[in-house]
Amino acid sequence: MDDQNSSNTLKIVISVGDESGIGPEVILKALCSNEIPEHVDFTLVGSKKNLQKTFRYLRSLGVEKLANPKDLKIHDLEISSYDNDSKSSFGNSSFYYLKRAIEIVKKYPNSALVTGPICKKSWSLAGHYFSGQTEVLAKECGVKNFGMLFTAKSPITGWRFNTLLATTHIALCEVPKQLTTKLVHSKLDLFKDFCSTYIDKPTLKVAGLNPHAGEEGILGNEEIDWLNDALIVWSKKNRNIKLLGPISPDSCWNSSAKAWKNKDAEKHDGILAMYHDQGLIPMKVIALNYSVNTTIGLPFIRTSPDHGTGFDIAGKGIAQSQSMIEAIKAAIEMTNNSRRLNTH
Repeated sequence: MDDQNSSNTLKIVISVGDESGIGPEVILKALCSNEIPEHVDFTLVGSKKNLQKTFRYLRSLGVEKLANPKDLKIHDLEISSYDNDSKSSFGNSSFYYLKRAIEIVKKYPNSALVTGPICKKSWSLAGHYFSGQTEVLAKECGVKNFGMLFTAKSPITGWRFNTLLATTHIALCEVPKQLTTKLVHSKLDLFKDFCSTYIDKPTLKVAGLNPHAGEEGILGNEEIDWLNDALIVWSKKNRNIKLLGPISPDSCWNSSAKAWKNKDAEKHDGILAMYHDQGLIPMKVIALNYSVNTTIGLPFIRTSPDHGTGFDIAGKGIAQSQSMIEAIKAAIEMTNNSRRLNTH
């Protein structure tokens, strides 16, 4: 494969993820979509043999709208094969596809990474003990302050809906132990930088940890013990940001649902959620298949479809590709925004 590309051509590197899931299918479907801009240099990182096998099988099921692997640039890594269909084998392959994709993206300033879904259990069985691709990206890029951000652009209004997680893949009982003033400040710093790439004076909301944001200590003490003060201190240092919160979690995303559907509704630029499901449930309910996972704080843009491996529907030809399409479009848009500001 020729990795050379002109300085003016945006390069999108796609790691195919776990090949026993729907990743290869949604990638081949997405790359033939008329929603994908032209003049983008795409490189897939994965097994060429397995991608060709997926293509032939899907065509045999009657799926017509597919990119043909023979027409794609593929960085071919034959780590495993469908003939060795153990979970650990597929997990091992998807791990090294990601590692190689990161290496390629790091070589090109004008590039972004889109990752196919992986199975954390399969990684573990293969001896790769990471809680997700986000953590691998942070380690490989040597960054400590990074964030898991979910973003979606409304096809109705064009408004971009953003939810950042303060804590990510940890047990619910660990969330109060990990939340600190320092952590919340670091996430808000990341959020400010991200939103500032496309708007001058962002409005950010912060969800409370407890029901009704603690109800003045009746339903939990974290808000009155430290979170209220943490937000006041950060807000005073960032007067160009309108910061609201902590807001009762059960109503924090109401305005998001309105802004998604109504162009005249009051808009905000992002919500900081305290933990994974607090942010992901409203995100997925409101944005449906348009939600995209992105890692902020890296030296390059990384996005991923906001769904898993879909083992239950893999090989049936029915996987929807909209989230992968949105992940590619978001990677292009965000990289272009970063190029204009000369920063990621």
